[in-house]
Amino acid sequence: MSSEPKISTVNIGIVGAGLMGQLAHAANYATIDGCRIAAIAEHKPERRRLVAERYGIPRTYSSHEELLGDAEVDAVAVATSRPKIGPIALDCLNAGKHIITEKPMAATVEQAKILVKAARDRGVRYAVGYMKRHDEGVQTAKKIVDELLETGELGEVTFVRSHCFTGEFYCNIDGQIITDETTSECSPEWAIAPDWMPNEYKQKYARFLNVYCHNINLLRYLLGRTPEVKFVEFKQSDGQVAVLDFGSYAAVLEAGSLTYRGWDEVTEIYFTRGRLRIEHPPGMLRNVPAKVELYKGKDLLHEVYTPVCGWTWAFRRQAEAFVRDVREGLEPIASGADALEDMRLVEEMWRQQISKG
Repeated sequence: MSSEPKISTVNIGIVGAGLMGQLAHAANYATIDGCRIAAIAEHKPERRRLVAERYGIPRTYSSHEELLGDAEVDAVAVATSRPKIGPIALDCLNAGKHIITEKPMAATVEQAKILVKAARDRGVRYAVGYMKRHDEGVQTAKKIVDELLETGELGEVTFVRSHCFTGEFYCNIDGQIITDETTSECSPEWAIAPDWMPNEYKQKYARFLNVYCHNINLLRYLLGRTPEVKFVEFKQSDGQVAVLDFGSYAAVLEAGSLTYRGWDEVTEIYFTRGRLRIEHPPGMLRNVPAKVELYKGKDLLHEVYTPVCGWTWAFRRQAEAFVRDVREGLEPIASGADALEDMRLVEEMWRQQISKG
């Protein structure tokens, strides 16, 4: 893909003008060099008109099918309700458009395989919205982990902990255009869970996938490996645990929710002689990257290193990366092909939970 000719300006089409479509996507793509928003598709006509006016979008459509007929559109950002993401993404890929969608990419492994194959067959960039990979703090931590694994300065990895108890993701963010329109959207939807799953588990599975796929994806990104699922206990949705086997060490995923406005999400990687800690912000907290702390301990010497990141926002950096990948023909760091592994892990977790009864 990297040998393809560069695109001077990427013409983006946006599908979905809700909160995420406006604030996480349109607001960023409208101000990125080498990019312009050429069109937007939104089924609510008044909101469609107002959003287009705010961001200077020249053409508007009532459906993604109409937008895909716009020959000027090079790439599409899909920010719709979860069950609609898969079929819309497939239409975009089959139309030869580069895409970035919200996560999860789909609801099942089989759905995800269809999307990955379509992207491969058409030779287009397919990115999934794991914006945490683009967080400046996370990328700083990734460089540290890679260096420590290469040099062995702190010994081997001994244990990993991923903790995410959700609170207020949106941080009382405002600024989106809201109308009182009640027009319903009639675009197709895909199933929210695998066919083999009993109905009483499907909503729980869908919620877990939507929220904690981020943490599974981050573990794979930081450690550069895909683990095996060894144990799960998902009976209570407010407090769930999974044990993952990375070969020479284990990782634990702690998943739950809180009723206060904070956000409690931490990734910790323990080495023989140290620890790397990443404290993640809520996703919609603008210009606040993850905080990184590296502890080194040897004999009587102890050192704490805290790298300083800029005032950056993961969603903004994700948008910039997508534009760059499309312009230069690069593979996204959160590609659909890579995200397929997250789908496999989540399905396996729930197979094990269901088998326990």
